[in-house]
Amino acid sequence: MACILIKDGRIIDPANKIDRIGSVYIADGKIASVTNEPAGFKADRVIDARNQIVCPGFIDLSTRLREPGQSRKATFASETAAAAAAGITTLCLQPDTIPVIDARAVAELIKDQAEKCGYRQILPIAALTQKLEGTELSAMLALKDAGCVAVSNANQPVKNLLVLRRAMEYAASHDLLFIYRPNDYWLANNGCVHEGAVSTRYGLPSIPDAAETIALAQCLELAELTGCRVHFGQLSSRRSVIKLHQAKKYGLAVSADVAIHQLHLTEDDIIPFDSAYHVQPPFRAKHDKASLREGLAGGTIDCICSDHQPHDLDAKLGAFPETEPGVSALETLLPLMLRLVAQEAITLEQGIAALTHKPAQILRLERGALTAGYSADVCIFDPEQEWKVNADNWLSQGINTPFWGVTFKGKVTHTLQTGVVI
Repeated sequence: MACILIKDGRIIDPANKIDRIGSVYIADGKIASVTNEPAGFKADRVIDARNQIVCPGFIDLSTRLREPGQSRKATFASETAAAAAAGITTLCLQPDTIPVIDARAVAELIKDQAEKCGYRQILPIAALTQKLEGTELSAMLALKDAGCVAVSNANQPVKNLLVLRRAMEYAASHDLLFIYRPNDYWLANNGCVHEGAVSTRYGLPSIPDAAETIALAQCLELAELTGCRVHFGQLSSRRSVIKLHQAKKYGLAVSADVAIHQLHLTEDDIIPFDSAYHVQPPFRAKHDKASLREGLAGGTIDCICSDHQPHDLDAKLGAFPETEPGVSALETLLPLMLRLVAQEAITLEQGIAALTHKPAQILRLERGALTAGYSADVCIFDPEQEWKVNADNWLSQGINTPFWGVTFKGKVTHTLQTGVVI
């Protein structure tokens, strides 16, 4: 395997508290050294990173690639190309594929497809319950042995709290991370926007923030009871941040992420009846966005994810409540993070940490850092380069984004996965 020298970039590696101009040395698909040239090192390729930032490759905790089962919306080939262009080197795949990731054969199929498309670091998340129906537990240990990094019921409800308790006990007994998107299905009542001014003005079915906070509070109680490691996915409300802060203060083994678009948009930004703004959880009020940003800056929220959900045109046509929720978000992950830095909501180091070593810590992976001996997953980006979200620049098969036509700052120039430029 080739030796690669990444030369004279600004190296930012929060895990190792590095922020300086220097070079990164890569050999045999691993990080050989940072700043200090190893003895006998001879580069087969030199990448000039002057005026660019060199950091660990990004780890995305929540993605849908639409395969297997919905290739009309997207494919592994299209979405991994988008991920590579966005500096993302590890994708965590939610279990609501078709068929559901509730059997070893499905997990192995995903690994085979990842190999075929040349993007090997797609990590399946196992279904918590069979077919995600919320009643019978899946064979979690077998799924862990097949390479699943966590268990989750995706956005589907668990039948009752007893089933949830048994599932968390099972996960805890095998030291499996439980990823939970808190949402009381019955309180949400098939809503499509936040219960507030916009839902009232336009007569749209709504979801109160209590649907999230009540589900989160119940899960926190069960986390304390069962000892299960819980990661809360895609938080959206101020009161959720408060509850999570209290839980961490009292020593619960919990963590959380927020979807990048929730840190920028609120119900006030929704263009009436434009289904690009139909997301779950919904865009909430300004004070919710402010609290999410404060939670990220203060460490209550650990990570940022894309919550990438590409759709075809048919899925986004029709009346707003009848369209499918979700945003195609891989390619806007970096520039939206950089916009947070420009707005002084977080520092650049905090933003990179939330996309690299913090998700790696939660998943217990030896990734997300430029540590000698770690896999050479590296992102190189130009923080000043401007580009426009349009058909000329977009690689994802899903064009469902509220940022279509927006000009961003920040563009990836090189992505390396296990020492290979992808």
